[in-house]
Amino acid sequence: MTRARTALIMVILLFFGALAFMTWATDEQYLPIALFLVCAAIVPFFLHFERRSLQSREIVLVAVLSAIAAVGRVPFAVLPSVQPTSFVIIVTGLVFGAETGFMVGALAALVSNMFLGQGPWTPWQMFGWGMIGCTAGVMNQWGWLKNRFILLVFGFLWGILFGWIMNIWFLANIGQDVTWPVVLTAYASSFYFDLAHALSNVIFLSVMGSGWIKILKRYKRKYGLLEITK
Repeated sequence: MTRARTALIMVILLFFGALAFMTWATDEQYLPIALFLVCAAIVPFFLHFERRSLQSREIVLVAVLSAIAAVGRVPFAVLPSVQPTSFVIIVTGLVFGAETGFMVGALAALVSNMFLGQGPWTPWQMFGWGMIGCTAGVMNQWGWLKNRFILLVFGFLWGILFGWIMNIWFLANIGQDVTWPVVLTAYASSFYFDLAHALSNVIFLSVMGSGWIKILKRYKRKYGLLEITK
């Protein structure tokens, strides 16, 4: 991934965040506009991935990893925010790059919600999990995630950040009644769930991270799949 493309990703994030905040202050249709913005942030990644020349086995690999990430979420539904989905997405982005990481994250949210329930929150989950995979690929290419401790910190922080992204959907649903006390209450209420997500990421990365990374790297080298584009 070139620095220009990385910069584009950062611009998309800043653009999305700024416009989502502006909709709360200037328009009564908060939820539809916020939903449109998050979908608009997802589309460029799908379009760029679509333009890549992929072998059939590469498409199958993306589908399998997405299915594993999605199915892994279902048995843990009784334990709020505790699931291996983010772990699978992180190691996917780390091994196969930012674009593949984003696709697996976004598709995992879409597929798992076919079992757990679709709704206006689905695009937000697609965006959140997609960005986990994307940032894992970017930071690994920079060399930051080669250190085990930094990788665990990365997983922990994204467990918190994912919850914050989902809080934006909740606050946008409230509309013009949003006030700073409401915002603080929403984030305080989600702290337990965000912390559970963060700690589960750390546990899964600690226990299974190195094994999964070795297997996926071996598979990638053997078949030359999903090489990171420059």
